Amino acid sequence: MTSFYLTVAIKLALGLISLVFVINLTGKGNLAPSSATDQVQNFVLGGIIGGTIYSSNVSILQYFVILIIWTILILLLKWLNTNIRFIKHLIDGKPTVIIKHGQLDPEACRSKGLSASDVALKLRSQGIFQLKEVKRAVIEQNGQLIVVRAGDENPKYPIVTDGVVQLEILDSIGKSEAWLNDELTKMGYDNISDIFIAEYDKGNINVVTY
Repeated sequence: MTSFYLTVAIKLALGLISLVFVINLTGKGNLAPSSATDQVQNFVLGGIIGGTIYSSNVSILQYFVILIIWTILILLLKWLNTNIRFIKHLIDGKPTVIIKHGQLDPEACRSKGLSASDVALKLRSQGIFQLKEVKRAVIEQNGQLIVVRAGDENPKYPIVTDGVVQLEILDSIGKSEAWLNDELTKMGYDNISDIFIAEYDKGNINVVTY
């Protein structure tokens, strides 16, 4: 009996160490999951620990190897998600504009699995009861609804993120990609892929490079 509890304690300790190790290497995203990747790694680790710590058929060595494999897969997925745009969009998706200038886009809502009732509920939770009160609404990767109210002062729009031009945001502020390229060139930025984030704020562009 004593050996059973000792084995469980060792497995729990190894699981905790693995979790802390991965969090420190990949960032704190899985503490407050904002993407599918963050959610999945939490679920998988919970399944690994819950399914093996009480099983006498899985030795401590086997459990340790499983945790190593899990850690390697998570780090690989994180690297792919950060460095390959296609993989990031495939796994985590991308923000979707569902309301533009007070006009709801039913197709965009359906692509996110939202019914009219879902959208209305999300708007009411932010104190909005009419579509005409909304200038722009975006469903983020984690399902959160971000709303800019009609009449509000324009927020800082991220027109470039991770070296990628955000065409939908450019369109929402009445600008084109050609305009953006010209402005960045004037500022001395010839390669958009070198830009970590660029924000449009009251006619000015604020740039942060890698």
